Amino acid sequence: MMVFGLLFASFVLERGKNVDLFNLSRHALNFNYGGINTLILLTSSWFVVLAVHAAKANRLRQVPRFLALAVLCGITFGVLKIVEYTGKLSAGISMLTNDFYMFYFILTGIHLLHVAGGIVVLVILWKKARLGAYNGTNCAGLESGASFWHMVDLLWIFLFPLLYLMK
Repeated sequence: MMVFGLLFASFVLERGKNVDLFNLSRHALNFNYGGINTLILLTSSWFVVLAVHAAKANRLRQVPRFLALAVLCGITFGVLKIVEYTGKLSAGISMLTNDFYMFYFILTGIHLLHVAGGIVVLVILWKKARLGAYNGTNCAGLESGASFWHMVDLLWIFLFPLLYLMK
């Protein structure tokens, strides 16, 4: 979180030096991709919350189902981000284009790596949940993994307005 905080602060400082360039570059981003990805990650966090609640209520068959849905959302986020990157790269836009795109690719790329790591965590939780590892008296591992996933989601909640909306 501290690394992202430093990157966010650096972005804002650099943006202040060249507001017009950052605004012009931001307009080349596809707001729909960013907005849909926001909804996808919020939905995935909701599924993770449902999984934790199901475990605490001893509805053990529901836990892996909700985790699988969260994994599916995470994968969908990743695929859509790759589609977005491909569009930018095929249009000749890369992290070398200008400072805005350097920050865009670094911030979203590091976030995407965290999403991939979070998917791995969710898959591990899913496998353990299928074996009945979590219940009303044993949720610590599930809650820890859920916290990581929520942190990844929270980062995107900052990235989306910073990159796609900030005027």
